[in-house]
Amino acid sequence: MTTGKDLVLSHVAVLVGDQQQALEFYRDVIGLEVRQDMPFFGDVRWLTVGPATQPGIEFLLETPTMNPNEAAVQANRARLESRAMGTLIFVTEDVDATFKRLEAAGVPVEQPLIDQPYGMRDCGFADPWGNHLRFSQPQG
Repeated sequence: MTTGKDLVLSHVAVLVGDQQQALEFYRDVIGLEVRQDMPFFGDVRWLTVGPATQPGIEFLLETPTMNPNEAAVQANRARLESRAMGTLIFVTEDVDATFKRLEAAGVPVEQPLIDQPYGMRDCGFADPWGNHLRFSQPQG
């Protein structure tokens, strides 16, 4: 019997409205690498990206129709419409440079650079569907 201590996180779903647009955003703007891009049950595309420095974690760029349950499809469509989305938090070696790069690329800023009382310097952006993207760097 397992106690759960052997579990390793491998995938996290990020709800997006358009997989091709999401691929271009997360690969070309954010800088993640493509891990998998293949057909999945007919018209559905299994598309994952991840940080080059963490080969064991993948973000599934998931559209509402990837769920076989119609109620879940409708709920995910409502989430997209309301922009009630998830959060991804990244650590970077140079949060100031990351902020400048993403701001220059036109990514909507949700929080400018700030020194947090818990020892991080961070900032926040939004992807095209309202997912929150935070970038942090430990201070000192």
